[in-house]
Amino acid sequence: MMNYIWVGLMVFAFIAAAFQGNMQQLSNSVIQGGVDAVQLCITLMGSICLWGGLMRIAQQSGLTTVISRLLSPLLKIAFPGMDLSSHEAGAISMNITANLLGLGNAATPLGLEAMKHLQAHNPDTMTATNEMITFVVLNSAALHLIPSTVALLRQQFGAENPLDIMPASWLSSAAALTVGITLTKIFKRRVER
Repeated sequence: MMNYIWVGLMVFAFIAAAFQGNMQQLSNSVIQGGVDAVQLCITLMGSICLWGGLMRIAQQSGLTTVISRLLSPLLKIAFPGMDLSSHEAGAISMNITANLLGLGNAATPLGLEAMKHLQAHNPDTMTATNEMITFVVLNSAALHLIPSTVALLRQQFGAENPLDIMPASWLSSAAALTVGITLTKIFKRRVER
C-alpha cells in the first residue's frame, strides 16, 4: 500500500511541476533531498552505533537482567502472564530502556528480537496475541525521558538548547502511552467476552 502512496506522490509532484513550469525546481529538490537524506543518515549513524554498542555491552555484562528486575513491576502490569526471567522479558526490558533514552533507532532491533520471542509462543501465527499488541503499543507510544535523537537533530539544525523540549516530550509521550495501554486493556476485555 505504501508503495502506491509514494508512487502517487511522485507522479503528482511531476505533473504539478510540469503544469506550473517548475521542472527545474523539481529537479533541484530531488537532488537536494537525496543529499539531505544521506547527511541525515550519517549524522544519525554515529548516535545509533554508540547506543547500539552500549546496549550490546549491557546485554553481555548482565545489566539487562538488572534492568528486567527494575522494570518487573511495569512488565507484570503490562504482560500479566509473562515469565519475567524469559528471553522476551529481557528483550522487552532493553527495548523499553532504549526508548526511555530516546533511542528509537537502537530500540528497533531489540523490539524485533522481543517480537520474535513473543511470536515463538503464539499458537496462531496469523493473529497477534494480546502480549504482542501490548508490546507494539508500548514500543510505539514509548515514554522518552531523554529525547536523544530529536535533540541530535535539533542541534544539527542550530537549536541553542537542543534538550529544552524535554518537558514537552515527557508530557506527550506519557499521555500517548497512557491512552495506548488503556485502550489496549479495554479492547482486550471486549474481545475476551
